[in-house]
Amino acid sequence: MASPRLETFCCPNRDASTEFVISFQPLFFGAICIGSAAVSLIFSIIQILPKRRGYRRLGQYPLPKPASSSRILFIISVCDILGCFGIILRSSIWLGLPNFISQISVTNNSNVWPEVFCVGSAMWIQLFFSASFWWTFCYAVDVFLVVKRSAGISTIVLYHMITWGLAVLLCVEGVAMLYYPSISSCENGLQHAIPHYITTYAPMLLVIVVNPVLFSRTVSAVTSLLKGRQGIYTENERRLGTEIKIRFFKIMLVFFICWLPNLINESLLFYLEMQEDIEANSLKNIRNTVLITWFIMAILNPMQGFLNTLAFHGWTGFDVDLSLQRRRELAWDSASTSVPATGSYNPVVGSTLFYEGHVQEAKKSMAGNGQQQQHPSDGISVLSEGSESSTIEIHISSELRDYDDVDADGESLENSTKR
Repeated sequence: MASPRLETFCCPNRDASTEFVISFQPLFFGAICIGSAAVSLIFSIIQILPKRRGYRRLGQYPLPKPASSSRILFIISVCDILGCFGIILRSSIWLGLPNFISQISVTNNSNVWPEVFCVGSAMWIQLFFSASFWWTFCYAVDVFLVVKRSAGISTIVLYHMITWGLAVLLCVEGVAMLYYPSISSCENGLQHAIPHYITTYAPMLLVIVVNPVLFSRTVSAVTSLLKGRQGIYTENERRLGTEIKIRFFKIMLVFFICWLPNLINESLLFYLEMQEDIEANSLKNIRNTVLITWFIMAILNPMQGFLNTLAFHGWTGFDVDLSLQRRRELAWDSASTSVPATGSYNPVVGSTLFYEGHVQEAKKSMAGNGQQQQHPSDGISVLSEGSESSTIEIHISSELRDYDDVDADGESLENSTKR
């Protein structure tokens, strides 16, 4: 799990409330952390690996470059996976080497490695989960800017600078304030630990407060854009808007479920710290609530990785394709494959977005006569939840190809081949 209490535990003179939660059933707590983190890590990796069933192309058009929001979703998953790895490593050492961990509580201990491991593993977990929060915030910003036609693939560099810069800066600053003047002799009292808790929970609160607003404005902008294309709001466009709302709702639901227990637990622990005796009978219910939320955190915090992939991509299945050569051919080969038309059915002209093994199948709006009605200035590709595609992508492009020219080139190539 990811909690600033685990970094406070590295101080030999830790506060009473931190000692209370850390010392309660530590073996059982560590086992829960390992189990939850292992399940999340394994299934998250399975989710983001390329799948055989996804490798199919529609139409005669080359593969476009991935949108920045596709990269952001992948990076969020990577951050969650690395955070789960840190939880597994730390909990395994706690369970396997109890004598090694017990030396953390020894004041003026000559062996510094227990404290180094304690601080290092705690910072690793905080860094990557904090980076995941920042990337989640950047995703909300990106989809909003893309709809407003103010962002593109080039903004990913700016997002890297913001997320990793802030994550590292806040993590180092919070830990430096917590362990002042040294790890073996941390200052007593609540005041010196407050900056550490603020730097830990600030990005989390940012996502909780700001992301719903950005998602709501994005949905409104997409609705207006869909109406403005033909001046009407058809059933297909209404369903498209509903799918976007549901996907954004899933993302925020996962975030609230996984991290709301942390806010409740930390608030109650701060309340206990302000009491003269945390073992008082009048505080029994609060202590029980603290322990319950503490173990809920051990389950839900690591599970964010797997639940995020479900919210982003849906269930992608176990049919993993590890053929690197085949992926490279499918990603960069621009040879066309025509889709036969039967009867009066005109197939939807689609393009696939290939990024890190994800194949995203773009769905285009079609008029009643089967002809595609897409303006060159505002192409919208949204992947529905029920399709074989793995993630939702809102992509407003101002540089779409002239499909008529592409079709003409394809016909010329076909005629020359016959000759």
